[in-house]
Amino acid sequence: FPVWTPDAGFLILGSMPHLAWVRADGSGGIQRLTNASALQSLGSFSPDGKTLAYAEFDQRHGFDLWTLPVQRTSQGLSAGTPSPFLQSPAFETHPCFSPDGKWISYASNESGTWEVYVRAFPDNGTRLKVSAGGGRISRWSRTKPELLFRTDSQRLMLATYVVSAGKMEIKSIREFPAPRLVDTGVLANFDLA
Repeated sequence: FPVWTPDAGFLILGSMPHLAWVRADGSGGIQRLTNASALQSLGSFSPDGKTLAYAEFDQRHGFDLWTLPVQRTSQGLSAGTPSPFLQSPAFETHPCFSPDGKWISYASNESGTWEVYVRAFPDNGTRLKVSAGGGRISRWSRTKPELLFRTDSQRLMLATYVVSAGKMEIKSIREFPAPRLVDTGVLANFDLA
């Protein structure tokens, strides 16, 4: 499950159980980024390329969200110390940074149904539920205040939002005019250019 660095110089690989990186041209082979023994599932990079959001499985809590400082060195990529972003009794997956790096969207089953939520980054403890009636994988528009997300019925939904005084508010949600997606289970099956 590869994720590009924002400069397109590297791919991060979810090479189970740890994360790894490889140069975009393939030189140097695959290198380990994390030393975790737990299953780690990729999310996305902050726009500046300095923070990677991902989900990590824990036997007690299931999947929780983490962030990892990443820096480019002469040898490639180097990781700092990971920090928990969101840990709860529910499963949280598919973290995705907003284009300004101030928000992370993610999926959670805290309500008993998978839904899409947004939290500020760094986390200030508040959350905004975006979807209603199911949602899992989300992607931010880089050009408009819009967040697309996939429903469990493989439809794309488009949420428009406004941010005022550091708070996000959903203005509208509608189905995005696109064909029904192929069901890939928990794996992402769409992205935005």
